[in-house]
This record gives sequence, structure tokens and C-alpha cells, in this order.
Amino acid sequence: MTTSDTTGARPRRYLLLLLVAAAAIVADFLTKEWVLATFSQGERVDVVGSLLQFTLVYNTGAAFSMGTDFTWVFTCIASLVVIAIGYMGLRVRSVWWGVTLGLMMGGAAGNLVDRYFREPAPFHGAVVDFISVGNFPVFNIADSCVVVGACLVVALTFKGLNLDGSVVEEESSKKDDKGSGPHPDDTTEGKGQ
Repeated sequence: MTTSDTTGARPRRYLLLLLVAAAAIVADFLTKEWVLATFSQGERVDVVGSLLQFTLVYNTGAAFSMGTDFTWVFTCIASLVVIAIGYMGLRVRSVWWGVTLGLMMGGAAGNLVDRYFREPAPFHGAVVDFISVGNFPVFNIADSCVVVGACLVVALTFKGLNLDGSVVEEESSKKDDKGSGPHPDDTTEGKGQ
């Protein structure tokens, strides 16, 4: 049985999403372990002058160290985000969306590892941050993955690319073609030509 729906024939990209997420988690974990073994808290090392520095800080709050008394809330929210992305990922047939959601899932999960397993206690763990760029708050690889993923979401949305790989413009033109019958000027049958 053949179908004219080409989106159904596209392979699922769930494995790609999971591989990107796993790579993000591993890269984040390894860099944090390196920083913990190399630096003492607050130590600052210039990488590219004062523009890019490495410094070890612990973040018990959300972005920019906000909400430090509600670490467990951020842990629960991030856990739900990872589960939601995992569920949404089942519909992904686009390579770009697979990479995008994989980055976001891996970034959120990378910081969750800290929240679950680092001191002072499970669900209250401090996230290890170490990348300092100018006056911007200190961040880590997981944070970078989430930000890059979010930027890609915006770009893919503006491009009109759906999770299944179809493009919004294609869908609307297909609906227009199906809904409209033959145009009166296009019919030449029965006119003796």
C-alpha cells in the first residue's frame, strides 16, 4: 500500500535526539569534574584575557542564582521539562528538531545530575558553574546547550519547520491545492482543442 504522505515515510529522529542529549550530559559532566579537580571555589583563571575566564562557583538557585531557597522546585520543574521533551521527541522526524531537542534535554538533564547528586542533599544539590564571559553570570556546558537549543527553536519556528520535518508553507499550499478544484481558465476539455 502506498501513501502520498511523504512525512510518514521519514524516519523518526528519536535516537538522534537521545544521542545528542547523552553527548551533552557527558560533556557537561566531564567538564564539571575537571573543574572540581582543578580549581578551588572562587579561583579565577584567564583563558582569553578578561573576556573568557574559568572560575568555580556553586549555584543553588535558578538562572543568575535567583531563588536559592527553592532548589527543590527548580529540580522538579527541570525533571518535568526533561520528561516533556522525551515525550515530544517521539514525534520528531526532522534532523534539526532532533538536534535541537537533544541539546535542550541534555542541558536540562546535565544540571539535574548536579541537583540530584551533589551536596548539600538530593534535590537540593548545587549546580557547578565555571565559564565566565565578561560581566555575564557564570555558566556551564549544560546551560550553553539549553541556550543554543532555545535559539534553534526560535530559528526553526521562524523557518516554519515542524517536528515531522514538514514546512508550514508546504502544508498551507497543499491544503489550497486540495480544496480548490480545477480553475475555470485551466480546463480545456470539451472545447474541441
